[in-house]
Amino acid sequence: MSVDYATAQLFNGLASGAFYALLALGLSVIFGMLRVINFAHGALFMLGAFATYYGAEAFHVPFDAALIVAPLAVGLFGMAIEVTILRRLRRLDPVYGLLMTFALTLIIVNVVRLMAGPLGSPYSAPDALSGATNLGFTLYPTYRLFVIAVSVTISVLVWWFVERSTLGARVRAATENPVLARAFGIDTNLLITLTFGVGAGIAALAGVLAAPTTNVAPSMGDAIIIYTFAIVVIGGLGSITGSIVAGFALGLLQAIGSVYYPPISTTLIFIVMVLVIIVRPAGLFGKPEEFR
Repeated sequence: MSVDYATAQLFNGLASGAFYALLALGLSVIFGMLRVINFAHGALFMLGAFATYYGAEAFHVPFDAALIVAPLAVGLFGMAIEVTILRRLRRLDPVYGLLMTFALTLIIVNVVRLMAGPLGSPYSAPDALSGATNLGFTLYPTYRLFVIAVSVTISVLVWWFVERSTLGARVRAATENPVLARAFGIDTNLLITLTFGVGAGIAALAGVLAAPTTNVAPSMGDAIIIYTFAIVVIGGLGSITGSIVAGFALGLLQAIGSVYYPPISTTLIFIVMVLVIIVRPAGLFGKPEEFR
């Protein structure tokens, strides 16, 4: 195996991990605040890709604008879901939220399938990001490097916001003790709605980045969201750091597995998940806790 081939596979793993990290990050943001396992996350990912595709087809929205417009649009849609549906389930058993988001997934995917058809549509990467970049030791597609850079940047920004900023401290306070937070004048309902919108927007951003790498189809979120749930479990439910680290690490692991034994590459993530649950049920970075 040549050095160029091995290096390309490692970068492929980072590119896959970039999508995993973004999606897992969005899931963790939502779970950390709402204690809702958002099964509709894959559908929001798909909506981000479709917003990019139809924005270009119908309104000639360029890709760089879609990176902002699509997450904002899907984020607002997510906020509407939280206000009208999930807020009513907040005091009930968490399984109600899981079942409701699963139902929303079926509704969203089938509505998009009725409107756009079951087959995918291609979306080309912008000319500025086409071709390959010479890294000195190998050539690698410029667009994939862009995906990695955006994912790392967003991951760092979200981590800083949640862990270091004043507003992030308020979000954590509203999560850990909402009654006390309200006593200090913090509008917990607004924070919860905004947080769900941010999580939905991050999923949509991953969909925007994925649009040029695959056909934009109603089913595009089905497979990747299953891997994402496994990654969130490995990193630790609600752990921002765990989601980021596990996303990139398991993307690399999957790429390495595809080199040495391709048939096992698609199941490696689940093998790791089982091993982690056996050794550390709360995940690598998670804390043992009950749903509140």
